[in-house]
Amino acid sequence: MYKIGIVFLDTEFEHDVYELIKAFYPEAEIHTFCEETEGEYDLRFRVERDEDSWLLNYESSEHKGVASASVISGYSSKDKKTQDKEASVDEESRRSIRKKNKDAIKMALYKVLVKLTGRELPWGNLTGIRPAKLAMALIESGKSSEEAAEELRNRYLVSPEKTALAVTIANRERDILKDIDYENGYSLYIGIPFCPSICLYCSFSSYPLKLWQKRVDEYVEALCREVRAVAQMMRGRKLDTIYIGGGTPTTLEPHQLRVLLDTVGECFGYDGVVEFTVEAGRPDSITEDKLKALSEFPVTRISVNPQTMNQETLEIIGRRHTVDETKRAFGIARELGYNNINMDLIVGLPGEDISMVEHTLEEIRRLDPDSVTVHSLAVKRAARLNMFKEKYQEMTFENNQEIMALTMKTAREMGMEPYYLYRQKNMKGNFENVGYAKVDKAGIYNILIMEEKQPIIALGAGGSSKLVFDHGNRIERVENVKDVANYISRIDEMIDRKRKGIAAWL
Repeated sequence: MYKIGIVFLDTEFEHDVYELIKAFYPEAEIHTFCEETEGEYDLRFRVERDEDSWLLNYESSEHKGVASASVISGYSSKDKKTQDKEASVDEESRRSIRKKNKDAIKMALYKVLVKLTGRELPWGNLTGIRPAKLAMALIESGKSSEEAAEELRNRYLVSPEKTALAVTIANRERDILKDIDYENGYSLYIGIPFCPSICLYCSFSSYPLKLWQKRVDEYVEALCREVRAVAQMMRGRKLDTIYIGGGTPTTLEPHQLRVLLDTVGECFGYDGVVEFTVEAGRPDSITEDKLKALSEFPVTRISVNPQTMNQETLEIIGRRHTVDETKRAFGIARELGYNNINMDLIVGLPGEDISMVEHTLEEIRRLDPDSVTVHSLAVKRAARLNMFKEKYQEMTFENNQEIMALTMKTAREMGMEPYYLYRQKNMKGNFENVGYAKVDKAGIYNILIMEEKQPIIALGAGGSSKLVFDHGNRIERVENVKDVANYISRIDEMIDRKRKGIAAWL
């Protein structure tokens, strides 16, 4: 395996440097150090700072050199000499100067990495997960779409295709969110952490239903306690959207779904909620009785998520349902009157080439969902595909611009346009996840969670609440424990965490 060593003699932008190198060398084994060290590496970097510059030294068997980026004076969290100067610099200016310094070192590093690899990345030197948020901020600052696009290309080296995508989505998001009250509103996420089986690529806090079936009632009881408590904490604010996700929410039985949604309705009320999504998810968990139970409540949007319509791939990734089950579940939902159905797909799955992706898209076209979310495969550390990578090392993972362009072309032929976008670490091909939707069928919660415009209160095991305040300039998180047994036994502690966080920041 290709080995890279990075020595950080100045660690201020350690994360950004690491992530950009990882984007160019996704399959490499990367080691980081805070002092000079010995060892055999195919490529070495040393990151240091003198008074006026950051210096990026690099060395491999074929290349050796140093690149530099000028230090923009005024603020550095590491430089003791500037402490007196810092006292006179307001917080907003500090953030601005730090960002300029970060951009400068990433620009210099990107040019080195292009030289070393002979390739560029579709998203340039952007390593964050929210490029549409960046585009939206530029437009909201008063820039035209053309000026925002120019900054993405020149400052961040984003490709023309991805620049157009980010700016298009930012404008559509602004239109969709125009009536949402950021200051007084909030959204609610409710997590159901059980799944029929755990997919090969999954890194979420999911638990096999078979092993936890006897404790699901206990989980729902604890979750309802959290619902009741949080409803009291959020009185006086407007609930805009509700999203029930997982895991797989439809692992709950019909009576358990009714208990949960009855409690949510009683405590929060559904009046004024502009979107209520239930991620039905796995087709092998969806039954007519469960969909009928959901239809008793003002659910406005559901997901039926195949990921692929190639049976051999489903078996490889551990989905344990069939293509026919996907079609059956979708058909039942339509017959019951659901008129806003999303379908999630993943490109870059093991063994799938463009012809297999094309087959999936044609099958989806026949079903005619109202929205489609196309995910680029991201293999995170907690996924079995990464934890047991020796077992899967012979698998091929293909994703490229041709495949991404095909998904966009098909979505548009189905009457859909892109409406939200985000990225994840370790994405195959350094691409993105894009949501496409027909008119008035976009997922509002999906935009809100990415754009971080208002608080998202997350309930259930693994729930991570984002408390957005100070006119959107600050975010604090309140975490629930991930382990189901701990969540059940420590529910009073989870409630108390939220009470303190909401009292302090909202």
